[in-house]
Amino acid sequence: MSLALIGPLGLPELLIILFILVLIFGAKRLSGLGRGLGEGIKGFKHEMKDLNDEVGRDKADRADSYAADARRAEPSHERPPR
Repeated sequence: MSLALIGPLGLPELLIILFILVLIFGAKRLSGLGRGLGEGIKGFKHEMKDLNDEVGRDKADRADSYAADARRAEPSHERPPR
């Protein structure tokens, strides 16, 4: 059986699934699961932001290092001593 035969889930199907989940787990347990899932997503987003900030700082540090290396490698326009 292919998933293509099932078709898209609409609002009525989602409500039926939610109702079945409430019957199986209970409202209190579902709210706890939802809270835990929300905290997990929030933590994941926080860690992704920290990682992006760290990568941005690393790129800026490398750009500064490349600029300093380029300045040192530039030939001097002064005349050599005689």
